[in-house]
Amino acid sequence: MAKMRKFIISDTRQIAPFNQPARELSVLNKPLWLAQRDALVDYCDTEIPVEALKDVPRSNEEMIVHRDNLYFDQPFITDFITQARKTNLPCRAAFKPSDKAFASYAIPLARNIHAEPRRDSTGRPVRDARGRDVIDHYEIDLWYFPRGYQPESPIVPIYISSGATEVGYYSVPEYMSGRGDLTHYLAKRTMLSIENWIHVFYANVILGIFSIGHRFEVRQAESNFFRLKILWKALLEQTQVLSCSELVTIGKDCVIDPTAVIQGPTIIGDNVTIGPGTVIGNCYIGNNVNIGQGCQLMLSVINDNSFLPFRAATFMTVMMENSIVAQNTCLQMCVVGRNSFVGAGTTFTDFNLLPTPLKVEAIDGSLERVGQMVLGGCVGHNCRLGSGLVIYPARMIESDVILFATPSRRVIKKNISYEESDHHDLRPEIARLHKRAYPRRTEHVGEEAYLESW
Repeated sequence: MAKMRKFIISDTRQIAPFNQPARELSVLNKPLWLAQRDALVDYCDTEIPVEALKDVPRSNEEMIVHRDNLYFDQPFITDFITQARKTNLPCRAAFKPSDKAFASYAIPLARNIHAEPRRDSTGRPVRDARGRDVIDHYEIDLWYFPRGYQPESPIVPIYISSGATEVGYYSVPEYMSGRGDLTHYLAKRTMLSIENWIHVFYANVILGIFSIGHRFEVRQAESNFFRLKILWKALLEQTQVLSCSELVTIGKDCVIDPTAVIQGPTIIGDNVTIGPGTVIGNCYIGNNVNIGQGCQLMLSVINDNSFLPFRAATFMTVMMENSIVAQNTCLQMCVVGRNSFVGAGTTFTDFNLLPTPLKVEAIDGSLERVGQMVLGGCVGHNCRLGSGLVIYPARMIESDVILFATPSRRVIKKNISYEESDHHDLRPEIARLHKRAYPRRTEHVGEEAYLESW
């Protein structure tokens, strides 16, 4: 079948605290624009940027249109295109409010997901007892047109299910949490509108590496042949079942100490060094990553050229490329931007001691609940955090910030902006050594700001 044309609607809004559009942020060790291209590679070979749907030129060609901050994996886009082609009508991807994964992770903090009310036989919205519209479905900015975009033609919603399964990842006492096991909804098909750092976390971890691991478990439970294949590989390689090559993929020129424990499903890139005593479980590790001795990595995504010295630990955390997390540092449910450094012994807390809901700043500046009991913090790009800091849950540190651990500011209780960076308090000749690389859109820096060496 001939390949479709692809039109991409540009979304230039900057995502805090990175000060970059979503398309430039990393999902599973790829910038979002590349992840979109790879998911659609079997269907599209050209892409044309447009400002809005109305700017798509009229033609009789089969085409797909999506916003450039939309993340979708291959199972999601395959299901959508398969269903849409069967209708032979203009279609738009949608999901039902009953879909636990999309309702939990895609709707909070998103402004590009559109709620459509349920309507009665006269076409009027149906309202509940409180006078609020009853939501029939949510629509996302992903369209299919079998014969080109024609504004006058009605568009049919195509409902895509995440295929979510509720899975617990650890249990805390009832008197602490107010509930039993902490659970997440793991998906067979993934979609998110990336409009907040929380969505970057969800795309990489909950709906990313965590869901990928769960898909392996489901496949193993449903296929006797797959179970036998894994068992045979483990026997042949004389290793534990979860550590066999069917579940742990290792790239070229890697140096892995024989005392390291690696359990899958885990993907390890090329030229990776893993030291003695390190434990890795269900992770995605990019190329040229150096992991020192005694490190603990679980359900994490470590991007290219990152470095974790001895006894560093990550749990459900994303480290973008060229970043360092120093020794004795623990990050749980966090996101660290590219070219950033987190000093030794720094702690990102993730559990509210009081039973108050965690709120995160949305793209329009409002505070919104995220529905998570446990959540770490987010560090932007090109940051330098000193040793021994304590960061409260769900706090953001803007790109290009330097924080020293001083008696007056060792505990970070609020979001930190660039204007609050500690390097501004130094002598001008010292402060100028730290170049700003990721300004907000309203600001401007010269090209020399991007030339800071590592």
